[in-house]
Amino acid sequence: MTGGKRLGRRFGWLWAAYAVSAYGSGLGFGALPLIAVLVLRAGPAEVSALSAVGPAVGALIAVPLAPWVEFRRKRPVMIAMDLVRFAAMASIPVAYALGGLGFVQLLVVSIVVAAARIAFGAASGAYLKALVRPDDLLVANARFESTNWSSIAIGPPLGGAAVGRFGPVTTVVADALSYLLSALSITAIRGREEAPQRTGGNPVRAGAVLDGWRHILGDPGLRALYLNNMLVAGLIMATEPVLAVLLLRQLHFAPWQYGLAFAAPCLGGLIGSRLARRVVARHGRDRVFRTVGTLRAVWLIGLAFVRPGVVGLVTVMAVELAIIVNMSLFNPVLATYRLERTPKHLVARTLSAWSIGQQASIAVCTALGGLLAAATGPRTALAVAGLLILATPLLLPRADASAAVPPVAAPL
Repeated sequence: MTGGKRLGRRFGWLWAAYAVSAYGSGLGFGALPLIAVLVLRAGPAEVSALSAVGPAVGALIAVPLAPWVEFRRKRPVMIAMDLVRFAAMASIPVAYALGGLGFVQLLVVSIVVAAARIAFGAASGAYLKALVRPDDLLVANARFESTNWSSIAIGPPLGGAAVGRFGPVTTVVADALSYLLSALSITAIRGREEAPQRTGGNPVRAGAVLDGWRHILGDPGLRALYLNNMLVAGLIMATEPVLAVLLLRQLHFAPWQYGLAFAAPCLGGLIGSRLARRVVARHGRDRVFRTVGTLRAVWLIGLAFVRPGVVGLVTVMAVELAIIVNMSLFNPVLATYRLERTPKHLVARTLSAWSIGQQASIAVCTALGGLLAAATGPRTALAVAGLLILATPLLLPRADASAAVPPVAAPL
């Protein structure tokens, strides 16, 4: 179990920062597209651009940020990224109150928040590796994972109710304030943080932005998991807008049923994340990767067979619950393995490369899924995604690949 073990006051403040921003983002889930539709009367093309193009461009901006994050103290970087996100999100209610809110502003905010999120994640991962003992990394990552899923289960329904009661920018205000509270929590972490060292005092070379990918692709275990994770994340996320069309337009689910179908199964994330340490101790990490990694992939095809009414609602919830339980068990084990396999001087760049690759895969798969659904129908697109994801376990690492010790590159 993940509960009960003390990881220290400094980890407690880091976890508090993660939790408050996660719940703020949960409340604000889907807020920008909702504002685009309700306030700016944006059409499908604009909403799609906001949902896909903004994060994709943000990921591109994050590429040159990776070395900048790597060779700076991580706490100031995290605080700076929180303040950037606070300022970006807070600009929306200000512009709305002044009558000057426009689509371009929403797109810019989406880009800025996406880039800052990747930079923050890279800095926090590097800081976590230095903060807790290696034996405690799995416990720490499991706590982050459980917090993430609980915020998704609770935040969107509350956010939807808040929008209905107080107006379209309410959840944006809450999301913005959560970043400010996160920055204050990180500020409260005490203790000296050593400045990262570069050999020879030379400036960062141009190729440093690619070092994260070089490390991932040069390690057999990380390479296999990277490719597997990109495809699994891309295919699962690609089904969400297609499933929304199927449920809301073709099967005529009520909005509350649609929200329940996605929110309730997220509680399964508490189950998987809290079991991660026990399952690894009993069965070993390699078996978790192969078995749980396979179980993540076998359920998605079920979404293609959803029927109207209560049976259809239960089907969606059962499929989502099975996927989430396995994902929430797999993810903290993967996050811990990734930190263990990465030298200290490469952590930020490796985590940035990982996030950027995943974001790009989600954008591409979502776009292709939308085109396929438009040409053939939602059920066909869901079936294709469900069949393709069945091949992803072939990319999971073999036991010898995940056990091998990777070569450690010299620091810059």
